[in-house]
Amino acid sequence: MCSVSWDRCLKIWGGSKLRCIESIKAHDDAINAVVVGKDGTIFTGSADKRIRVWGKPYAEKKGKIGLIATLEKHKSAVNALALSSDESVLFSGACDRSILVWEREDSANYMVVTGALRGHTKAILCLINVSDLLFSGSADRTVRIWTRGNQGQFCCLTVLDGHRTPVRSLVAAPAVAAESGGANGGVKLFSGSFDGEIKVWQIVVSSSSGGPLIS
Repeated sequence: MCSVSWDRCLKIWGGSKLRCIESIKAHDDAINAVVVGKDGTIFTGSADKRIRVWGKPYAEKKGKIGLIATLEKHKSAVNALALSSDESVLFSGACDRSILVWEREDSANYMVVTGALRGHTKAILCLINVSDLLFSGSADRTVRIWTRGNQGQFCCLTVLDGHRTPVRSLVAAPAVAAESGGANGGVKLFSGSFDGEIKVWQIVVSSSSGGPLIS
């Protein structure tokens, strides 16, 4: 398990009692986000505007976590990170109101920006990816749903309104067939805001219209 904090440290926890087995000064400012890939690669996002990629040396199965790459493109604090379902794409959301799309590159850069998702009018506070849908929550009190089109470009499918304060947290999971009316692609989304309210959304992307059906 990994944790990050405003103390600028990335901590690794393990063992039967979940003790801290490694602590790394990972950034020059508060760390706001962390996401871990299935292969153990760790991504951290910070108020220092940077994303850092961490992992163990490829030649060592055991050993300390080391820095693999530093990703720099955001113009303000990075608040949120998410990986695509196949983990080939990293999404990062920041106070600059943008969501950057990072994809792997076989070079020293590790990942490069291949797109930017814009539409929110205030800071991006949270991100989550489920199946082929990306959800973003913002200080503008909305949730946006994004998907990648046939030509590789991302577009916003819809905007979910209803929160009265900034949306700070998102949790989502594929819905069972009964919940999505027997349709494929159903997602149940939970969005939490600063006023303590949690909203539950049922989302099904219609294959005929290409748009989401929301309840």
